Amino acid sequence: MSAGKDSYFTIAKEATVELKIERSQFIGHALEVDSEAAAREFIAAIQARHRQATHNCFAYRLGLGKEERVYYSDAGEPSGTAGRPILGAITSLELTNVAVVVTRYFGGKKLGVRGLIEAYGQTARLTLEAGGRVERVVTREMEINCSYAELDRLLYLLNNYGGKVLEADYGASARLKVAVPCSLWQELRQLFQGFGNSF
Repeated sequence: MSAGKDSYFTIAKEATVELKIERSQFIGHALEVDSEAAAREFIAAIQARHRQATHNCFAYRLGLGKEERVYYSDAGEPSGTAGRPILGAITSLELTNVAVVVTRYFGGKKLGVRGLIEAYGQTARLTLEAGGRVERVVTREMEINCSYAELDRLLYLLNNYGGKVLEADYGASARLKVAVPCSLWQELRQLFQGFGNSF
C-alpha cells in the first residue's frame, strides 16, 4: 500500500481526461484531497460545472489502514456500474487522499452493464495516470531550542531521520519548528531533549 508506515501515494497534480466511447462523452476529473470536506467540495464543483451532464459519478479514498475512508456514488447509473469501478481505479493504482469524478454526456447508444463498468473504470484510470503519482510523508511537528554550537549536529540528525525545518528563529539561541515522520516523533523527541529543549 505504501512505501512505509509514514508514507502514502497520491495523485501528483489535478488532471482531466476526455474520452468518446460509443458516442457518449466521458470526462474524468481527479484531485488530491486531504479530507472528506475537500473531496465533497471538489465533487460539488464538478457537478456544478457539468450540471447539464447525464451523470456525474464519483469516488474518493482517504487515509490508510484503520484510518481509511472510502465513498462512491453511481449518481443514477445502474448500481455497481460507475462508482465502484472508479474506486477500483484508485485502489488498483494504490492511491489515497484522492477524489475522482467521471462526467458522462449520453450520446444516444446504451453501453450495457459491462460497457459502463469498463467505460467508468477506464476513464478514471487514465485520468489518475495523467495526474501522475507522488509519495507523501505523514509528519508531526515539534519545536526545538538549541545553541548555535549544537545547530549543525541537530540539522544533521534531523536530515538523517527524514525531518525538515518549517520555521527558524535565530535569536540568542536557535529555535526551530520542524516536521518529522510520525512514527519517529517519540524517539526524536527524546533524542533532541539532549539539546536543552522545551517541547
